[in-house]
Amino acid sequence: MSREVTLKIVIAVVGLLFVALTYPLIVFARQEPALSMMLSLYVTLGVFLLLAVRNPPAHRSLIAFTAWSSFAHAAVMGTQAWLKLIEPGEMIGVGVLLVIWVVLVALAPAKLHVPSSVSKV
Repeated sequence: MSREVTLKIVIAVVGLLFVALTYPLIVFARQEPALSMMLSLYVTLGVFLLLAVRNPPAHRSLIAFTAWSSFAHAAVMGTQAWLKLIEPGEMIGVGVLLVIWVVLVALAPAKLHVPSSVSKV
């Protein structure tokens, strides 16, 4: 399997995972409004990841944002769990986000090559 096909599969799986957060977003809307707000960002990101599956190199910055924001979220959650500010069970989420970060960084598409014959205005 080629690297691009693997990347497309990973993007689709992560996109579907994020879109699946629609259910907890709705369930926790009244009980945990801050959680719902955060989940709404992930659901939106999931939709755009699913759109990026067709042409990953054209959506390189979206893929990079997904990877690095996952790392940042994992770092904050991991620190909060270590300081016992949140439940230890949240470490499962930290692990998932770190896997997303590693895989997307490893499979990130190369920069698009712009021919030098294209004149700059």
